[in-house]
Amino acid sequence: MKSVALTTGLLARVALWVAGVGLVVMTALIAAQVFWRYILNDSIVWTEPASVMIMGWFIFLGAAVGIREGYHLSFDVMLYLVPDRVKLVLYSISDLAVAGFGVGMVWFGWKLAAKTAANMLPSLGISGAFDFAPLVAGGVLVVLFSLERVARRAAGLPTARFGEDAVEH
Repeated sequence: MKSVALTTGLLARVALWVAGVGLVVMTALIAAQVFWRYILNDSIVWTEPASVMIMGWFIFLGAAVGIREGYHLSFDVMLYLVPDRVKLVLYSISDLAVAGFGVGMVWFGWKLAAKTAANMLPSLGISGAFDFAPLVAGGVLVVLFSLERVARRAAGLPTARFGEDAVEH
């Protein structure tokens, strides 16, 4: 299980770096667009759709990493009232629900990509399916990271929760 955690940890770091680089690139593209439009009285037609596509990547990759690190939404009021063993079961149920959401992201993202594959994005000259690639990739990572959390808990390994110190080694 520890080798799986190391592998998914590496995958999460790569996803986070890609998301961070995407944020910087998107910011640079928007800055260039503003400069060209308002200073040079011209416009770069592809920067806006490219920026939106890049934004999809860093949102979904970042969200998947957040799930791995225990930063997804949760409703914890009942957890203050139940014993620790019940908490572990509820944590796993929560992670399985998040994994189910990830499956939906993959399934419906793939269907949307298939329906738009024949369409061309005019300013970028690529298939419309690329708009939904971050949804599918993010969904795959959400499922993987959620199942890893359940497996870690089943193996008795510590698993980070929101507001706790990271214990995923």
